[in-house]
Amino acid sequence: MHEYLRPSRFIDSDHPAVVEFAETHRGSDADPLQQAVSLYYAVREAVRYNFYAFSQDPQTLRGSHALVAGESYCVPKATLLAACARHCGIAARIGLADVRNHLSTPRLLEMLRSDVFAMHGYTELYLRGRWVKATPAFNQGLCELFDVAPLDFNGLEDSVFQPFNRQGAQSMEYLVDHGQFADVPEQFFFAHLQQCYPHLFQDGVQGDLSRG
Repeated sequence: MHEYLRPSRFIDSDHPAVVEFAETHRGSDADPLQQAVSLYYAVREAVRYNFYAFSQDPQTLRGSHALVAGESYCVPKATLLAACARHCGIAARIGLADVRNHLSTPRLLEMLRSDVFAMHGYTELYLRGRWVKATPAFNQGLCELFDVAPLDFNGLEDSVFQPFNRQGAQSMEYLVDHGQFADVPEQFFFAHLQQCYPHLFQDGVQGDLSRG
């Protein structure tokens, strides 16, 4: 379990901002499960989800970057939760998957030229003898905007995605699970994204997508 407990390049659990955030939000309960639940909700709400914060700069994958920026997308939010957990002595790792988003916005569909979100990130936490999935990506405000119930986490069951919104329309479905990693596999991560969205990696389409 050592590799899932120590600081790494992107899961930077020793970063001062991460340490302060984890200590503030781990709660007073000594039970690691309760601490993990508290950290999940803290990360989910403290960092606003913004897909357009995606950048080809690897430094933006760090958990500390998402925390300091105050907004990010699923992968840095997942590394932040993993980093907070590791600081608290809870083994944590990153999972990556391709998902289909049935509720995507027209702007995002036009940008990606696909309804498939490649390399969606989630966190796995080792609690009470087993790995449990947690997805802190979508904050409550964003969920309300899309009429989807915020994703809860109790530390005992996988918390991945709501398959339907409140009106019964299909929301998310997992297509390919790429597995779990001790840290974000930078080369594989960006190579797969480039394979799925080559137009975003062409000359002149670099860096932050917020202008897209």
